[in-house]
Amino acid sequence: MKLKEFQKLENEDKLEEIFKSVEKTRKYFKVTLIVALVVIVLPLLVLPMIIGQFLNTYNLNVLGL
Repeated sequence: MKLKEFQKLENEDKLEEIFKSVEKTRKYFKVTLIVALVVIVLPLLVLPMIIGQFLNTYNLNVLGL
């Protein structure tokens, strides 16, 4: 094999490894985004309903109803 052919094969292998690494990183970012949405956004959507129920219960008990 000539030197240029060997270097070309070596470069292709390096590019393949870089591609695999980038894909893993992309998947980690995607999972991190999903977890962040579940941990932050979901409680923000549910919290008003829970607070509303708590306030309704509290007001009825104070009035003696």
